[in-house]
Amino acid sequence: FVFNAPCLETDYFKPFVMERVFSGAMDSTTTLCWSFDSKFLAVGSKDTSTKVYSLHKFSNFGRCSIGGHTDEIVACFFEKNSYDLTTISKNGELCVWECSLDPEELSPYEPPTKRERKQENIDTEDDVDLEKALEKTGKEREHPQGLSNSDENDDDDEGDANVNGNDNGEVMRKKKFMYKRLTKHYLADEPRKSDRAAILTSACYQPQTRILVVGFSNGSFFLYEMPDVNMIHSLSISEQSISTIAINTTGDWIALGCAKLGQLLVWEWQSETYAMKQQGHSNDMKTLAYSPDGEYIVTGGDDGKVKLWNTLSGFCTVTFAEHTSTISSVIFSHNRKFIVSASLDGTARAYDLTRYRNFKTFTSPRPVQFSCLALDASDEFLAAGGQDFFEIYLWSVKLGTLLEILAGHEGPVSSLAFSPSPASTALASVSWDKTLKLWNAIESGSDHETIQLTADALCVVYKPSGDQVAVATLDGQISFFDVKTANQTSSIEGRNDLGAGRSDTDLITAKKNLQGRAFTTLCYSADGSCILAAGQSKNVCIYNVDEGLLVTKFEITQNRSFDAVDDFINRRKMTEFGNMALIERREEREGGHVAIKLPGVKNGDLASRSTKPEVRVFSLQFSPTGQAWAAATNEGLLIYALDTGLVFDPFELESNITTGTILETLNKQEYSKALMMSMKLNEVDLIRKAVETIGYNDVPLTVSGMSEIYIERLLKFIATELEKTVHIHFYLIWIEVILTQFGNKLNSALLMPVLLGLQKNMQQKYDDLSKICDFNQYTMSFIKRGAQLRGIHNHKPASEITSDGESDQSPDEMEID
Repeated sequence: FVFNAPCLETDYFKPFVMERVFSGAMDSTTTLCWSFDSKFLAVGSKDTSTKVYSLHKFSNFGRCSIGGHTDEIVACFFEKNSYDLTTISKNGELCVWECSLDPEELSPYEPPTKRERKQENIDTEDDVDLEKALEKTGKEREHPQGLSNSDENDDDDEGDANVNGNDNGEVMRKKKFMYKRLTKHYLADEPRKSDRAAILTSACYQPQTRILVVGFSNGSFFLYEMPDVNMIHSLSISEQSISTIAINTTGDWIALGCAKLGQLLVWEWQSETYAMKQQGHSNDMKTLAYSPDGEYIVTGGDDGKVKLWNTLSGFCTVTFAEHTSTISSVIFSHNRKFIVSASLDGTARAYDLTRYRNFKTFTSPRPVQFSCLALDASDEFLAAGGQDFFEIYLWSVKLGTLLEILAGHEGPVSSLAFSPSPASTALASVSWDKTLKLWNAIESGSDHETIQLTADALCVVYKPSGDQVAVATLDGQISFFDVKTANQTSSIEGRNDLGAGRSDTDLITAKKNLQGRAFTTLCYSADGSCILAAGQSKNVCIYNVDEGLLVTKFEITQNRSFDAVDDFINRRKMTEFGNMALIERREEREGGHVAIKLPGVKNGDLASRSTKPEVRVFSLQFSPTGQAWAAATNEGLLIYALDTGLVFDPFELESNITTGTILETLNKQEYSKALMMSMKLNEVDLIRKAVETIGYNDVPLTVSGMSEIYIERLLKFIATELEKTVHIHFYLIWIEVILTQFGNKLNSALLMPVLLGLQKNMQQKYDDLSKICDFNQYTMSFIKRGAQLRGIHNHKPASEITSDGESDQSPDEMEID
């Protein structure tokens, strides 16, 4: 299918509109390639043939099919400024094809013109000239066929001359569009020396530099110079198949992707170094946690690895691989110096973020699979819950010793949470035994308060203020409890909001299937007004805590390769024997397309030849800045950010506040009034103009003339603007003045997300600039010293400079241009 895409060049802004549909392949298509002028499209398929289609009609082009391969086509490429073609198949065969036509020899298709019929003589008997009629009959007797043949030849010659004739009137026959094979090479011979089962899995060609890169199933790739197919470089990056390859425009960098490992590499082949090396989790990502300033996210997965991600760049900073089993929980310390992870291998490990090493390992007296983790507000106490032994273990982070074993639960401990209040060490725990327990183990040991729940508990979280906890239970409810009185304050019935798709193996409807779904992960917003909930579904719900109402719902994916995405099964696949989607179609080296789950099998390969995982959200958390939230899903790590400029949201707007009046007030140098007016209109560009118009000397006076409510909004704007501005010193002056004059008056609890956002962006700017300054430290010292010497030279004679010992050089040598 060929679609017209909206773009600025063509002034075509409609959605994708289908232009052409090409058919003809006897099996699935595997690769596509456009010619340099986008007039032709080469399509390779599993039927071992490559077909060339034209987007527009040409008189000397017909549908072209190219054979010559004995396996499915992996890639095909056009040459630069030519229609010559290179095709590569799965068994490593490479064929170079030469086109019979040059680009300028194409002739557009012209529909044939209809010839007018010669009018027959309809003379009446009165108009017939007998003498002419007798002459005509005599000529026909002498030349019975000559006249008609000559007429036809004349017509044909005229037609050929019109279509094929050149400017000189010469008649030429048209060339037909066809291909001729020049050479054939076998690229798989080299990798099969070490692995006889190696097959070619990916390829990429750079027409400008004529460099071809091919990747194989054993993790090796080879670099060839075309069209002679001379190997100039080779490397093996892993033992997994290379699924995709890309080359930059200069041909220096090669990007390689391995789907099974979640690996992305950028290799500079001339210097033989990595320009970038990134790898995600090879299995599902199970848990995540934000850093206190929102700059980093730590994740843990089924592959036993703990990864640290930068939220701004999206790159993985460091990977810890000490665990030997699934990571069940990760958490960031409040001082941002270390992270802690718990695993089913029976250990909890603490990692130093300065030296990137595992500096503490916490274990229990007997081997226990840890299912959850919690760290108190002072970063001194660590708690972990057991999955097979129903106990809670409490350690000292500094000493690494086990302080207490809290027993009382009668089922697996599913979630733990310490109170966020710095003055409290209260611990909340929930279990499959339908209880919520509130502990104060540091002061009172194993004494606790038990609250009965309506169903098995799956998750517990504290409100940022520390006076409320929320519990998600198996019946789809979210219950809220007051910590001091242990009374339930409210609840949310969210099962219908969660939604449930219908799996291919389900024998019941999606509505009936919904009764078995529940929220498995919760998180409060930074100000505690909303709660984020998700679980065994593709939907993420945000509820207002006080009202108990659904604010909005996010759908994380529409990827049909996951199971239970749709609410209904395609009835065309339903037969009297069941769903046809469950029939596995097996190929030579791969399994079928759909997994059939065996009873009790939840993870791994599902005891099947292929997998189709069910879509779900494993963990989610709000950013401490309140401007974003992240979710660990089947699709990977998803981050949703707030776009404040997307919707017009004025604040205490008045009828006389417009863009014109704000600019007029700025021109009058009434800065405090203009800044408050711009914040009422709440247009980001207008607030930025108002702030940057004010001189740095006028900042203290401007801030002192503003009310406290506008100071909070101004600080929030500066925290956001600091991330992308180049006027770093200017905005730091604003921050210093605001915090100096209003620091004691502002509510620190409500402003905590804004202050964390400030810290995050200032730390990011410091990290970026400190590297540049460290590299140029001596250069800046030289420039500074040169400026000092130049100033001395401008004010003193050269003799004084020499006598003072400032410099032994002449004034001309000291002067710096």
